[in-house]
Amino acid sequence: MSDQQIVFDDGATYDRYMGQWSRIVGDVFLDWLAPGRGLRWLDVGCGNGAFTEMLFERCAPAAIDGVDPSEAQLAFARAQPTAKLAKFHQGDAMALPFPDDAFDAAVMPLVIFFVPDPAKGVAEMARVVRAGGIVAAYGWDLTGGGFPYTALQQEMRELGVTHGMPPSPEAARLDVLQELWTGAGLQSIETRAIEVQRTFDDFEDWWQTVLTGPSVSAKLAAMAPDVRAALKERMRAHHPADASGRVTYGARANAVKGRVPR
Repeated sequence: MSDQQIVFDDGATYDRYMGQWSRIVGDVFLDWLAPGRGLRWLDVGCGNGAFTEMLFERCAPAAIDGVDPSEAQLAFARAQPTAKLAKFHQGDAMALPFPDDAFDAAVMPLVIFFVPDPAKGVAEMARVVRAGGIVAAYGWDLTGGGFPYTALQQEMRELGVTHGMPPSPEAARLDVLQELWTGAGLQSIETRAIEVQRTFDDFEDWWQTVLTGPSVSAKLAAMAPDVRAALKERMRAHHPADASGRVTYGARANAVKGRVPR
């Protein structure tokens, strides 16, 4: 991916902040995708390998390759059990370092809005997948309020702390995904929204997850203590605990799948 890309460089904190969300959505996504066994997979924007691990556990792949711009994330991925089968490469989603027809399936999990030119990224996935193979993706509905930390971002803005958006925030809209897959010449295209929930042990568990979140931790650390305390109380109101003290809230991702023409 390009230098304009937002890059996450800490695999462990990313896993707590977003990797677990990725697995929750990924389970529903893979049920919907219903891929065959023994496929050669490409995980585009694999990050710390959270979704790569799911492919390994659920899909009995013949091979998995992951590509990501962050060498630090890839180092985390290479230290996981998945690395026994998967190969991880540093690279650009808009210029994939693979030959034509190298894979049976390519997937882009929670990444498409980070790609400066999403159409080019989709075209690259279609190029490296064989005829009849699968090209698929899912991403948070950023412009529709589906991001897991939308309420946090809104409250930060209310306190005068701006939070940037990725280069292509509208790319994960259902209509845009349909257009991107159609524009890449893919066939048998289907889209769907995926509603999910995640439960934290208590509000403090959620708050500590946020404090180490790669995309917000620096801004939270830079806040004056009283402002950060005010933000914490605002967020407590957004995420009330149940009778056992746990905090549960939801998020929404949009997904798309299609096939390379035969």
